[in-house]
Amino acid sequence: MSLRIMTVYGTRPEAIKVAPIITAIEADPELESTTVVTGQHREMLDQVNTMFGIEPDHDMNIMAAGQTLNGVAAKVIAGLDEILAEEKPDVVIVQGDTTTVMGAAIATFNRQIPVVHLEAGLRSGHIDSPFPEEANRKLTSQITALHLAPTSTSKDNLTREDISENDIVITGNSVIDTLMFATRTLEVHFGDERLEALQQAKKAGSGGRILLVTAHRRENIGEGMADIGAGVAELARRYPDLTVVFPIHRNPKVRESIMPAVADLENVLLIEPLAYAEFTRALSLADIVLTDSGGVQEEAPSLGKPVLVMRENTERPEAVVAGTVKLIGTKRQRIIDEVSLLLDSEEAYKGMANAVNPYGDGKAAERTIAAIKWKFSGGEKPADFGTDVS
Repeated sequence: MSLRIMTVYGTRPEAIKVAPIITAIEADPELESTTVVTGQHREMLDQVNTMFGIEPDHDMNIMAAGQTLNGVAAKVIAGLDEILAEEKPDVVIVQGDTTTVMGAAIATFNRQIPVVHLEAGLRSGHIDSPFPEEANRKLTSQITALHLAPTSTSKDNLTREDISENDIVITGNSVIDTLMFATRTLEVHFGDERLEALQQAKKAGSGGRILLVTAHRRENIGEGMADIGAGVAELARRYPDLTVVFPIHRNPKVRESIMPAVADLENVLLIEPLAYAEFTRALSLADIVLTDSGGVQEEAPSLGKPVLVMRENTERPEAVVAGTVKLIGTKRQRIIDEVSLLLDSEEAYKGMANAVNPYGDGKAAERTIAAIKWKFSGGEKPADFGTDVS
């Protein structure tokens, strides 16, 4: 009898990381796949599903304008409870640290169905930073049956919280599986004419240097975002040969804080958020990445890009240790100084532009399937990423 696996996800970052897992489940004759999307992100989520040819079995479509985190959580728990009663899966996979993840884990646990947590064990050490993600991670860990940690650091975090090593497998991060698929196989043409012209110039060996910027963190909204806008504006004025590519988040508060400072600068390309394939191409074109994103901290080191992270702490310290990521906060002058250092000093740039990838080798989906089979169907426990020789 097939093992019935339900995968629940709701945002683009989750979709990016579960897509190779769902593909692997569907390709395995011993497994049966059911997919559920909450729609916590709508358009961006659908883009990733389309890219991988995933058609969800259930779409909860929970989002409404102005709803609170508690409103999202309540809809996830109540809505998924009905789906769990109908589908009766053997295990449920959740990924990461969103409100979808926390709500889905609680609904699953209350139905006495085992929870499998992808990307388990990330910790910043600060319960309100990032908010609410750090709390969501810790809450989910308490009711998870199988923790799939991306790195040994994540595993250590879990064991310090008295989670048994027998419930943890280090798989690497499936974001690298998806990144490798996208950068190696997808032909990308940008819908934005300016960005497409920049891509063609880069291919021709011209086009100058590119700074890719993303900013969306809830805790940075307000003064932090205003400083980010002011810092980027000063960099654009100081380095007229630099092109700043800034896919700006749709959150009105983000736009209100950032756009006034940069909107009139000719070498700042303010564009709408990019589809995943386009974003990975923009990442590959960039010389420096300035971000407050978690996922970008994992992706950019795989492409040898220096990453300056506009946060005070990170739940992904591995690349900081490796030297390809630096935490710089959101203060205007610090942003200017750190980007300028990389633009002005070849030695500083080379020191960070090392293609060191502590997060994965493109085989996380393979290890994930092996771990689920081991835990719920019997067999040998798979070797941890970093210790196996596959």
